[in-house]
Amino acid sequence: MAEIQGLYGAFTFPEKLLQKIWLRGDFNASAALTVDGRRLRVVHPGKWNLLGGPDFLGARLRFDDGPEVRGDVEVHLHAADWNAHGHARDSAYDRVELHVVLFPSEPTQVTVGAGGRSIPVFVLLPLLHHALEEFAAEEVVEHLANRALTRVPDELGVLPAEELANLLQGHAEKRWEQKVHFARLRIQRLGWEAACHHAALEVLGYRFNRAPMLRVASGYPLASWTEAAFDLAAVLAAEAGRWSLQGVRPANHPRIRLRQYAAWVRATPDWPARLTQWGANWPVLDGRGDTRDVRRIHTFSSRRTEAAEAIGVGALSGSRFDNLLGDGLLPLLAVRSGRPFFGGWFHWYPGDLPPVLARTLRQLGVFDGRRRAACLGPAQGLLGWLIQREATT
Repeated sequence: MAEIQGLYGAFTFPEKLLQKIWLRGDFNASAALTVDGRRLRVVHPGKWNLLGGPDFLGARLRFDDGPEVRGDVEVHLHAADWNAHGHARDSAYDRVELHVVLFPSEPTQVTVGAGGRSIPVFVLLPLLHHALEEFAAEEVVEHLANRALTRVPDELGVLPAEELANLLQGHAEKRWEQKVHFARLRIQRLGWEAACHHAALEVLGYRFNRAPMLRVASGYPLASWTEAAFDLAAVLAAEAGRWSLQGVRPANHPRIRLRQYAAWVRATPDWPARLTQWGANWPVLDGRGDTRDVRRIHTFSSRRTEAAEAIGVGALSGSRFDNLLGDGLLPLLAVRSGRPFFGGWFHWYPGDLPPVLARTLRQLGVFDGRRRAACLGPAQGLLGWLIQREATT
């Protein structure tokens, strides 16, 4: 476990989360190099070993396009943990062929196995698709969304309505600032057009297929989707064995979502530029007021239709389109334009809100189906409060 200083204070980053990132391939694999400068291709990350011994068994790797190497992979936050844990003296680690670490080590730090065998080291931090704080926050969100929140109405229900609204507003503002912060990092790393391309495919992947969708975005830039020789089947096959299909509804199958995105780009190849134009008329709001009235006064329904028409995303509608805007594109637009997007984001439609959160907000009277319509801000505010509570308990 590492404690790291983040945007709003320290947060923890467990080694198990790093193992998940390696398993999902949630990093720019096309730029993977070992510390000694060899190109690394991960054919298969290995089987996650939750018992004793190396973290991943039976991985398949290639170094500098050489022959395929089969062996185990050990994952640590720091390269020095290999020696600290005595792995070189443990025969269970004799088949380790790669040492994956999060943080860069000292230039003199090497990984040595039994008999003095040198083991290649691969540093993940520079290649991660997201900042560490975002990975850590999403891990907490996923944990919270998959369990009952029976105690929350008792804890927050005692607050007066105005105090509860202010609490959720405050946490929503922090969540928004985090999203804008991460969007800024994405634009700095990729540029505007590629940042939009990555964000769109990531949202289309849901949480199960986010990582392979991001690898598709890296391997197939936006411009390539309009080329005559573009082969959608090849795009799907490029991540064969990495797509997660268990528990995925037929409508969310990667083949369906990739086909939708291909149709979207063919219809509107300049959609990031059109998105910028649409965002120029975004209303300046502070997040206060009854959502139903705010949406009526500022014609949210029309804005939603205009957004879909402007960027040509006719194949995507409903809650997934709301997620695309709320989670992916509005934070990018806030960075691009420098204008205050928070209030409009706060009252935006909630998209695929986890049922447990929607139910809790209804129990608290935050959403009542009438003037207090379900919206993004309170949902994100509740998530922010839960994340803070998890970090302090």
